[in-house]
Amino acid sequence: MPHKVLFVCTGNICRSPTAEGVARGLATQRGLEHLFEFDSAGTHGYHIGNPPDPRSIAAALRRGYDLAPLRARRVTEFDFIRFDRLLAMDREHLESLQRACPRAHQKKLGLFLDFSERFDEDEVPDPYYGGVQGFEHVLDLVEDAAAQLILQLSANRRETVPEIAPRTP
Repeated sequence: MPHKVLFVCTGNICRSPTAEGVARGLATQRGLEHLFEFDSAGTHGYHIGNPPDPRSIAAALRRGYDLAPLRARRVTEFDFIRFDRLLAMDREHLESLQRACPRAHQKKLGLFLDFSERFDEDEVPDPYYGGVQGFEHVLDLVEDAAAQLILQLSANRRETVPEIAPRTP
């Protein structure tokens, strides 16, 4: 049975679809896609049905990740049941998830950057109102955390897990 991970940000057009696309890409790159089911959603329904921000798509594509097919959606009650982990991009998202999540599923909630090893930051900053560098920084953070997430979750599998290195442009 695959590990089911939901990445969560505000509108599901920048950070969380980037995390979904990168995690899926890294798992596929290492032949581990069968061990995971990745998805993303927003705490708010501002952009339901829309693709990710064009700047997120462009930045991810430069590193080999295709976000274009993804569409924004809002977190639903069923997500707390369906997913093994719901990983928030920042504390505000985590608090929103904690308020909405049934008590029985609270242990599934966490901050995505808790998996990061290379960075001291604990929140993925919102690049929406900034320039290209913000989207590149998000990718740096997300690649590190996603690689570590995949390694940790697949470590208990009997299969050999190849080392995951972030892609370079």
